[in-house]
Amino acid sequence: MDLKFLTSLALTGGDWVIYLLLICSVVSVAVIVERAILLRREEDALAGLDTAFLGGMCAEELADLEKTVTRHPGAASRILLAGLAQAKHGPAGVEDHLVAATLAEKRGLERRLMILGTLGNNAPFIGLFGTVLGVIKSFHDLAQQGSGPEVVMQGLSEALVATAVGLFVAIPCVVAYNYLSGKTKDLLARTESFGRILLAHVRTQHAPAAHKKA
Repeated sequence: MDLKFLTSLALTGGDWVIYLLLICSVVSVAVIVERAILLRREEDALAGLDTAFLGGMCAEELADLEKTVTRHPGAASRILLAGLAQAKHGPAGVEDHLVAATLAEKRGLERRLMILGTLGNNAPFIGLFGTVLGVIKSFHDLAQQGSGPEVVMQGLSEALVATAVGLFVAIPCVVAYNYLSGKTKDLLARTESFGRILLAHVRTQHAPAAHKKA
């Protein structure tokens, strides 16, 4: 087996790994900012929908309630509108469409969070890989040039920078992933509570018709 490629890779040092981690850090910051803005917008829409939906549930017909929900666009609004569109067909259709819409919106809200999770879990190992490459290069240079231990120590200190950068990238990613995932779960839980209220309201409206058929 030809090991020239692996040998050449091992002797490149860890500088390119540091640049790779810096690119990953830029990507992670972009994802964090984009997801934070989206979830903030969704929370504002849900806060406005809270009073309007609960108040309208008691005072309005379903057609008027649909207009009220439409005035607060967001994931929660789209989920509730999917249920309201099936209200005339009975509670079974409402429940199924609420579940389907929730799954679709969950996928959208969690989009790109996997990037943060992946970087948070693997950036330290990428940094460690860069450190190992730097150590290999340092000892190779020592063997080739016969330099003193000072040169080796300098190479080792530079190699450890890759591990530090890996941790620098990973820690914010883990914190942001946990925070944004929690926000997403809270948003979906509150929306689910609205869906349950809507479902109960539809069941109440269809109950008299069912008794008459009986």
